[in-house]
Amino acid sequence: MSTSTPPAAPAPSPQDAVAALGWAEPARGLAFTDWLLGLSTAHHLQPASVRVASADASFRRYFRVDGQGATYILMDAPPDKENSQPFVTIAQLMKDAGLLAPQVLTWDQPHGFMLLDDLGQHTMMQVLQTADAPRRQDLFEQAVDALVLWQQASRAGVLPPYDEALLRRELQLFPDWYIAQHKHLALNDQQQQQLQLVFDRLVANNLAAPQVFVHRDFMPRNLMVANHPAEPRLGVLDFQDAVYGPITYDIASLMRDAFASWDEDFCLDITVRYWQQARAAGLMDFEDWATDFGAFYRAVEWMGLQRHLKVAGIFARLTLRDGKPKYLADTPRFIGYMRATASRYRELTPLLRLLDQIEGVQAASGFAFGRV
Repeated sequence: MSTSTPPAAPAPSPQDAVAALGWAEPARGLAFTDWLLGLSTAHHLQPASVRVASADASFRRYFRVDGQGATYILMDAPPDKENSQPFVTIAQLMKDAGLLAPQVLTWDQPHGFMLLDDLGQHTMMQVLQTADAPRRQDLFEQAVDALVLWQQASRAGVLPPYDEALLRRELQLFPDWYIAQHKHLALNDQQQQQLQLVFDRLVANNLAAPQVFVHRDFMPRNLMVANHPAEPRLGVLDFQDAVYGPITYDIASLMRDAFASWDEDFCLDITVRYWQQARAAGLMDFEDWATDFGAFYRAVEWMGLQRHLKVAGIFARLTLRDGKPKYLADTPRFIGYMRATASRYRELTPLLRLLDQIEGVQAASGFAFGRV
């Protein structure tokens, strides 16, 4: 009795591979297919190899495609929802500053498609999950190196200002989305006044800090471990919302991560290392920051608190408005950050009291919430 080998399944076509990526608008998938096929010869791409690389909290999506001895990244950023010009501009700024950032190889501006070089397949966050203590230390020191380089390149008038209006819009996300929409609570007049007082103090403190280029999401999820073992730099991604603002923001973002927590001693150690490098680079010439790490660290904590309030609001909005519920799972981390900072400074006591009441940490005394 003889047996025959079943025929091999046909290799997927480029059209099938692109269709498998999922497209809310089929016409956009067809336009992407045409664009990718048009690039295949000039850049030696294999269109049938295209697959999902990652997505983020915006409307951007990223795909990976094989080339000749290398891989590339394809960005899908619908122009009616995402403005890609800042990405192109800031990628060049970072390259000029000596950072490892994606090189824009080609950009179909009308459709919002972009071909980038591939900085690596593993984020710093992924590597940290299995890294031992020396490796973890090394990765964070590489992140500090990149951050100081980025800040040294700063100059006014290049990026949008992280001004009072933007700071206040971001802070307002917390009462609008986290308290009112997620918790279904209404602040009474006294609570609103006390929250506004804390907001005023945060804004004044953060605006007083020296101004530099600010990535705005400088954290291990947006840093890449390079493909090439000889490359000592971490790749930097997701920088399109960069602004010119407080020098304290990015180090607070790095050490008070949205998706992972590090023990306080480690956070202090890395922040001290950053402070030393920034001071040597002439970036700590403000009040007594160059001689008093404690004064600088207080400003970092207050800047971090502003970010935590904003992100808690954003995560609630992503869930309730954009249908992305996974982000709210990390909200307790942010509430923990907020409570830890508010408990250390007398001026922030009203916020600590309010947070405890919102989260049910302790019985409310003197306040009552309305339901919305």
